[in-house]
Amino acid sequence: MKALATTIYRDKDKLWLLIWLAGVGLVWLWNILHLNRPALEKIEAGFFYTLVIALLGIVFSLLLGWSTALGMYFLEKLRTPAPYLTAAFLLNLIRSVPQIVGILSGYVFITLGIQGGALRSTAAIILLIAFTISVFVFLEIADLVRERIDYYKKLDFYNAMLVCGIRESRIINREILWKNSLAHIVNKLIAVFGITIFLLCSIDFIVSVGLSTEVSAVNLPVTLGSLLAKIDSKQDILAIGHTLTHPGYISRLFLTHLQGITAAFLIVFTLLCIYKISNGFARRYEL
Repeated sequence: MKALATTIYRDKDKLWLLIWLAGVGLVWLWNILHLNRPALEKIEAGFFYTLVIALLGIVFSLLLGWSTALGMYFLEKLRTPAPYLTAAFLLNLIRSVPQIVGILSGYVFITLGIQGGALRSTAAIILLIAFTISVFVFLEIADLVRERIDYYKKLDFYNAMLVCGIRESRIINREILWKNSLAHIVNKLIAVFGITIFLLCSIDFIVSVGLSTEVSAVNLPVTLGSLLAKIDSKQDILAIGHTLTHPGYISRLFLTHLQGITAAFLIVFTLLCIYKISNGFARRYEL
């Protein structure tokens, strides 16, 4: 037990993962005791959907980033440069679009699909939201994969394996990416997880407060960002400012203003822990 505790303390990523789990668990128990049932169900649903979309965003980003990096690598080896230049132009076009603007445009099409009846299931909407976010995030992974391939191509083992008759795709996928770059990719996926949560909550907040006239929050899955934009959550957040002039009101914050405070805390606390986990993981593997 002592050795396990020492290992967890030394590995900061594991320590912060435990801190996140403990923090979320304590907040959940406190809300069970003091928050009314309808609001508690909203918090639970918002937290669940936020995590599901972020996890799906990781999967889509990984698949898009890996396939794009390999596709660009093999297109670059063609004798005719037109396919490579076309693909590079399209990727640079995606890269030039601000992520918030691009995702918000994707929400427009998702909302049109909901209003037209093409999207009726929550699962389909969640998948499309996650895919939309991944379209503007996956280049982070694609760039990393290209960098790892370019780095190992300069080493002797790459040409030695080619001479031995090993397929180039096998060298890249197994020897370079799986055996020698897995830690780098996992660390990047942790960062993408945090980016996805941040972008999702930001967009849902923008949509919910009505800054976009083309997108509506109706029928969209509830997330922590959309919960934070609701009028009762706003009043809960404003109550924090009220305590600056009325310190005695602090005791009531965590009893009568739980919905907004919980949503805000879960967003900030989760992003902070993801940042610490990513840093701890990078230090543990000396990335």
